[in-house]
Amino acid sequence: MHTRLPPLTALRAFEAAARHMSFAKAAEELHVTPAALSYQIKSLEEHLDIELFRRLNRAVELTEAGRALAPHAANGFAALAEGVRAVERMKEGTALSVTAGPAFTAKWLAPRFFRFASAHPDIELRFIASLRTLDFDRDGVDVAIRFILSQPADFYSETLCHEFVVPVAAPEVAEGLKAPEDFLRVPLFHDDSIKFLMPELDWTAWFDAAGLGHAPEARRGPRFSNADHAIDGAMEGGGVALARGSLAERDITAGRLVVPLPLGLSLGGQFCFVCKKGMEKDRRVATFLAWLREEVTAVEALRQRITLHPLAA
Repeated sequence: MHTRLPPLTALRAFEAAARHMSFAKAAEELHVTPAALSYQIKSLEEHLDIELFRRLNRAVELTEAGRALAPHAANGFAALAEGVRAVERMKEGTALSVTAGPAFTAKWLAPRFFRFASAHPDIELRFIASLRTLDFDRDGVDVAIRFILSQPADFYSETLCHEFVVPVAAPEVAEGLKAPEDFLRVPLFHDDSIKFLMPELDWTAWFDAAGLGHAPEARRGPRFSNADHAIDGAMEGGGVALARGSLAERDITAGRLVVPLPLGLSLGGQFCFVCKKGMEKDRRVATFLAWLREEVTAVEALRQRITLHPLAA
């Protein structure tokens, strides 16, 4: 049996009032007068032939019927909003919004995206450099690239590359770094963006893996909150950085950076491609993912040339 639905404007007024528990705040949100909003809710109650709110002196509260209707009204408008966003994305047609961390965007995505643009001129990439917690609907994002320790269960995710760190320096600095003890005589750059890893993945851990044991000098040197800044500092000849392989690979391949000793540390984490389940089948998303798979093979090739030590727990 078909249920005759009330007017949408009346349901919208009810949903806003139930969410705010205030006719005045709901009216302000919907840009109507409190009297107009009260009239809409009254018409809804007449349509349903049941009271939804109890009007108190300076407040309102939901009746049992109002409490029964409120979550369904909220879910219904949320579903409508998602549908509208889907249509807007279709209207945009070729745009693809990608979020990644600032360092990955600067050192990996931005220098390479022209190759994607040349091969796929019909897809317009929009980059959002952010480490904000993923909310695809809130932020209007299609796909994300994140460094994570385990893949999320609620999204479609795919590992792009397993991360590691390796010492890098400008060619002229690298010439004097023939043995692990040589590193103690040059400035050491520290990437504090990975301090959240336990145990710490730092120069102390690297020197330990190199067989030098505890080296107090490993704590000295400038510290950077962004990984790309440490890499850029090393590339300018200021010292040697313990760089994330994915971020340094392009500069190593181009010869701007050198790996003085092919000894690295495995992070145990990975860069992952993440999107809402089902979006991986979208033409734009699938095309971008296929391109990413090809591009990250260079990082894996570098990884194969490095002797990696796992972090001891």
